[in-house]
Amino acid sequence: MDQEKTGPARFWALIKDELAAVLIANLLFLVTCIPVITIPPAILALHTLMRKIVREEGVSCVRDYFAVFKQGWKRAYGAFLLAALPMGLAGYGAVFYLGRASAHPLLLLPFALCAAIFLAVMLASTYLYGLLCDGKPLGEAVKPALMLGAATPLRALLAALCDYGLPLLAILFFPLSAAYLLLLGFSLPCLLGNFYIRTGLELYYGT
Repeated sequence: MDQEKTGPARFWALIKDELAAVLIANLLFLVTCIPVITIPPAILALHTLMRKIVREEGVSCVRDYFAVFKQGWKRAYGAFLLAALPMGLAGYGAVFYLGRASAHPLLLLPFALCAAIFLAVMLASTYLYGLLCDGKPLGEAVKPALMLGAATPLRALLAALCDYGLPLLAILFFPLSAAYLLLLGFSLPCLLGNFYIRTGLELYYGT
C-alpha cells in the first residue's frame, strides 16, 4: 500500500486491499454472536482484526479472530461491562431527568451529570478497545483510554458514531438493511472507528 496516502485516500486503499478480510470478519462476528452471551468476546475479536488492518499488519481472519475470541474473553467481558453498564445507567438517567426537567428545573443538574458521564465513557470506550487490541491489560488500559478520549474528543466521537451509531442505524432500518448487515454492517463501522482513533494511539505510543 502507498504509505504516502492519508485520510480518506488511505481508508479507501485499506478497503480495496482488505475487502475480503472485512467481509469474512463480519460473517465471523455474526456467527459468534448467535449465542448472545458471546457478544463481548466477539466484539473484542472484531476490533482486533480491524485494528490489525488499520495498522497494515498481516491478517489471518479465522485464526486471528478465534485466537482473541478464545483467549481474550476475560478482558472482553470486563471491557463490555466497563463501557455498557455506565453508558446504560447514565443514558437512562439523562433521559429520566430531562423528561422531568420542565416541571422541576433543578433536575437539569443531575441530567447534566448523567450526560457528562455518558459522553466521557462513550469517548473513552473507543480507545479502550484499541488499547486492548494492542495487548494492554484491562486494568492498565482504563486510565489512558479516559485521557485519550478527553484529549482527542472529535476523533473519539467520530469513532463512537461509527462503532455504535452506524450499526444501530442499520438495525433500525432492518429488513431493508439486511444485506448490508450480513456483509459489512458491523466490520466496516468497526474498521472506520479504528481508523479514526489510530492517530491518538500513535501519539500515545510515541510513534
